[in-house]
Amino acid sequence: MEEDITLSYQRKVLSDNIQRFLDKRGITQTDMARDIGIAETTVSSWMLGKRYPGLKSQQRLADYFNVKRSDLTEERSSNQVDVSPQTVKIPILGIIACDDPILAEENIIGYRYESPVDLPSGSLCYLEAKGDSMIPKIPDGSQVLIREQSVVESGEIAAVLVNGDKEATLKKVTRQGDTVLLLPLNSDHDPIIIKEDYPARIIGKAIEVKYKL
Repeated sequence: MEEDITLSYQRKVLSDNIQRFLDKRGITQTDMARDIGIAETTVSSWMLGKRYPGLKSQQRLADYFNVKRSDLTEERSSNQVDVSPQTVKIPILGIIACDDPILAEENIIGYRYESPVDLPSGSLCYLEAKGDSMIPKIPDGSQVLIREQSVVESGEIAAVLVNGDKEATLKKVTRQGDTVLLLPLNSDHDPIIIKEDYPARIIGKAIEVKYKL
C-alpha cells in the first residue's frame, strides 16, 4: 500500500511539472505529443497519473522543454520562482535544399522555442537545410531561421522558390545588372541563373543558423 501511495505521488509530481512547463510555453498536451512524436493517449495517461514514463521518455520530455530530468520528476520547492523569459513558438517547415532544389514541403514538421529577447521582428520560421552547397556557413542538416520577406539585398542569403514555385533552395542572391544569380558558397556547385523562362520568388531572408555538434 505504501508503495502504491509513493508511485501515485511520483506520477502527480511529474504531471504537475509537465503542466507547468506547458503553461509557460502556452502550448497544449496535443502540441507536445505531436512535437515529440509520442501518442496523445500516452501523454494523457501521464497527465492523469495512470502511467509513469520510462527513462527514455523522461529524457525526451527534458530535451523538449530544455530542462533537467530532475525538473520533471522532483517536487518543486514552494518558494521557487520562475525567472526564465516567455518563449516564442516558431514552426519548423519541411526540408529546403542546399544542393539541387527539391520539392518544397510547406508542412510543419515541428517547433523550436526561442527567447523573444534576440529575435528579429516579422513572421519567422525555421527551415531544415539539406546538402553541402552552402557549407561552411550552412551545414547539411542545420536549421535556418527565416524572416518572411519578398526582397533581399544583393549578397544576402535567402530561401527562394524556383521552378514555378514548386521547388525551394537556400542560396546567396546576387544581382549583376539585370541578371539575378542564386550562388552556392561551395565552389563545387554551379550557380542558378534566374531568367524569364526560369523565374524565382524570394520567400524570406536567412537570419541565423543553428545546428548540433
